[in-house]
Amino acid sequence: MALPPLVLIPGLLNDGELWRDQIAALSDIADCIVADITKGESLEKLAAQVLTGAPSRFALAGFSLGGYVAVEMARMASERIEQLALLDTSIRADSPDRAAVRKALDKAARAPGKFHGFGDRLLQTYLADSHLGDEAIVSRIRGMTKRLGLEVFVRQNNVERKDGADVLRALRCPVLILAGEFDALTPYADHEAMAALVPHAELVRIADSGHMTPIENPTAVNAALRRWLTARR
Repeated sequence: MALPPLVLIPGLLNDGELWRDQIAALSDIADCIVADITKGESLEKLAAQVLTGAPSRFALAGFSLGGYVAVEMARMASERIEQLALLDTSIRADSPDRAAVRKALDKAARAPGKFHGFGDRLLQTYLADSHLGDEAIVSRIRGMTKRLGLEVFVRQNNVERKDGADVLRALRCPVLILAGEFDALTPYADHEAMAALVPHAELVRIADSGHMTPIENPTAVNAALRRWLTARR
């Protein structure tokens, strides 16, 4: 008997390596499919691409930028999404300040010299302090950065983030909202606000983790995803 499909959407400068531990832990209950969001220039295009390659109905999990894409997919085709998980992400449109930060990152990335992606300074905003010295975690993140490179970074960095509050309010499927307790990019308090829009959502805080929860604390993330996946079975 075929396993129910689970579409996993990585974040900015992430590939399937982000979900390595989740795929290993959940493949007994789900057919895990990693989506590619490296080629579109808007949330609409990215969402449409993932929907085109996805089964007719599926569970959906999006991390960071992938969460924005997942919400856009729910806006476009909610009837196809049986369950939705949003990890370390946001539903807020870019503020002028955040847009300015993106422009600055864009300029720095295009500067002459080798593209380093997640340098030491940027990693400090992505990881909990306890993981900054963990070479296994750091090398996994930098490996994704190296594989995807400058072109993908610029394209993804310039995708306009859209407000998704209306989409969350309309959801009727099982919803998981998860974030690291030390996430500096998409703080846990923002996820509490997101969960308040979906009264039936499960809200999970991952201890001793920053933004990169699937890599920083895979055991806790896997447990939360397993509960969510089995909620309707």
